[in-house]
Amino acid sequence: MSLTLSLQPNYYGISGSTQEFTRPIETVYGHLKGLKPSQLKQLQRIYHQRLPGDCVVTPEFAQRLAAVSTDIDSPLCAYVNRRGQVIRVGVGTLQQTQIPPAELPRYGAERLSGLRCIATQFEPDPPTDAVLTTMALQRLDLLAVLALTGSGFTRRGGGATGYIQSTYLAHLVPHPEQRWLVSAPTDLEALAEQDFLALVEGLEAEFSRAFTALQVEADSDRVLVVGLLTNGQTPDHFQHRLEELERLVDSAGGEVLETMYQKRARPHPQTVLGAGKVQEVALAAQTVGANLVVFDRDLSPTQVRNLESLVGIRVVDRTELILDIFAQRAKSGAGKLQVELAQLEYQMPRLKGRGLTMSRQGGGIGTRGPGETKLETERRTIQRRITKLQQEVNQLQAHRARLRHRRQDDNLPSLAVVGYTNAGKSTLVNTLTNSEVYAADQLFATLDPTTRRLAITDPATNETTQMVLTDTVGFIEELPASLMDAFRATLEEVTEADALLHVVDVSHPAWQDQIHWVMRILKEMPIVTGPMLLVFNKSDRVSSEVLAIAQEEYPNALFISATERLGLDTLRRRLLQLVDYAVTV
Repeated sequence: MSLTLSLQPNYYGISGSTQEFTRPIETVYGHLKGLKPSQLKQLQRIYHQRLPGDCVVTPEFAQRLAAVSTDIDSPLCAYVNRRGQVIRVGVGTLQQTQIPPAELPRYGAERLSGLRCIATQFEPDPPTDAVLTTMALQRLDLLAVLALTGSGFTRRGGGATGYIQSTYLAHLVPHPEQRWLVSAPTDLEALAEQDFLALVEGLEAEFSRAFTALQVEADSDRVLVVGLLTNGQTPDHFQHRLEELERLVDSAGGEVLETMYQKRARPHPQTVLGAGKVQEVALAAQTVGANLVVFDRDLSPTQVRNLESLVGIRVVDRTELILDIFAQRAKSGAGKLQVELAQLEYQMPRLKGRGLTMSRQGGGIGTRGPGETKLETERRTIQRRITKLQQEVNQLQAHRARLRHRRQDDNLPSLAVVGYTNAGKSTLVNTLTNSEVYAADQLFATLDPTTRRLAITDPATNETTQMVLTDTVGFIEELPASLMDAFRATLEEVTEADALLHVVDVSHPAWQDQIHWVMRILKEMPIVTGPMLLVFNKSDRVSSEVLAIAQEEYPNALFISATERLGLDTLRRRLLQLVDYAVTV
């Protein structure tokens, strides 16, 4: 018995089944409305053509394509692989018939896609930047443009010139300042004499060398940062948010190569950005050699899937970036536990749409019957793991509660040091307690809460008061909800403290916004927090004008420099007053 299976042509031009190969279904793409059945058959017959491997295009193929294009009065695009097989025929311009990067047979900054496009147009001018950009997005081996006369078959000087007035040849080059080259107008015979294989092999060798040089120069993720300025944001706040995102990338170990943004009234529901901007992002990622795109906002699973299909490289959002930083920073067992829980809760709704491998039925002994899809199996496994982790977090909460009760039995007042990430909380704790809590000039340098004893002697009475300082994880604008839930054991150190020490980086241009976000997160805590002392750190790095503004807005705040040890004596006295007030209330 012979089994025959006809398939839509894949991008290597191969179709068939286990027993025999059959001619693929000739699907015509693009704008087909208004075409006659006879014209559709002409378009389908283009699939039957085969070009020599070392030839860009033959005169016969070019004239046939031009004749069909003239007959239907529309541009045509024929995509040909390196075996000379036509694998896609589209009605319309290159932009209207392009192949998404995710569907190309080969894609990457170090090589070309393995496809060339023979396209027709009715204008005598060279291909436009929009057309060349589309060529770059698909990383075509080359683009051959046939400029048609628009008036059918003509003869000049007794020689047959057909429908083609002139031709252009365009291809990519591995130079950031010059992305492509376009030849001068030439005739069809000169185009047909081009050595296709020599040209493409030479180009790929150049791209490979350029890519290898980039790999040697940077062994980290090469990141393209993308932002969206909507009507609800001010330009200054948006700029600060982009700069913060760049610092997050740096904290995660990535290298920001370029930052791009678009201004829109609201995000596009499918791709966040407009179609034109998405193309710009894809082209910029190619040009600078990026292997990751990071967006300044949370993305839905559909948006991530669509963007990765259009851009051709991995896309992550702000929450996933922060989770990655937390995963790197977690050192203790408790920290790793909570990070894993946060990551799983983030991944759970994003399982759908991860490709065909997540939706295939199992096969073989033990898997027959109703069964369940791999997606459902994965979801069930993650849900079981989440349940187990939540139980362990509850146990962690109970353990920390016992430690707090023990400190309370010792009559030790507790202060939680809170603030925006990188405000200098850990440095201040180190300076006050002469300890060595890890501190660095990076976002989320401290993840696990660290508790240290602090002894302060009152100069008036010469009495020494013991208290406990707890360094907590830094807050950030729009702290992901999954992190709030997963770190509830850590954040309870804030809600259970007798008082709070709120540290602010007054040298940051957006220090007022940072105060707002910290206070907003504190208000979302399940328990009302105790009294708070506001401390402006890094005051030695700002002008007197900035200090005057802060003093006028927050007259009861302190101004210190933890690194320069400025204002610490005053801070100690205020801490004694804060603790006395918190204990007596």
